[in-house]
Amino acid sequence: MLKNIDPLLTPDLLKALAEMGHDDAVVLADANFTATSLAARPVIHLPAVGLLRAVQAVASIFPIALDEPHPVGFMQVSDTPAGTTTQLQRDVIDFLATLGLRRDQCEAVERFAFYERTRSAYVIVQTGEMQPYGNFLLRKGVIAEALRR
Repeated sequence: MLKNIDPLLTPDLLKALAEMGHDDAVVLADANFTATSLAARPVIHLPAVGLLRAVQAVASIFPIALDEPHPVGFMQVSDTPAGTTTQLQRDVIDFLATLGLRRDQCEAVERFAFYERTRSAYVIVQTGEMQPYGNFLLRKGVIAEALRR
């Protein structure tokens, strides 16, 4: 047992997140996502967990690359006008905003382009989220001291 670690963070997930370097990506996906066919590594499953809760758990220890224009991508709902988001997507973006992420740093990504980005992700975490288009990609930032000169 570890103190102050979200219980949703399994040993495999903790290991994967710790191994990631700056600008590596983690994809948090819904239950319908084609994770296994897109993954370069084994998929980590959190089958009884919704997407927002999984994002909250990962973000509790994961530095998001706030210095990038779009460190967060989410799957755009097909056949909808630009700017359309689901309630789940808005909830996740609102949560990320509490961590210092500006809403314009969250980028809607067309479905097949999202699949392409997923192919190079370090890890895919497939949740039990039943809401379609509940798929987010988070880029890892750095934890560092100020430069010494």
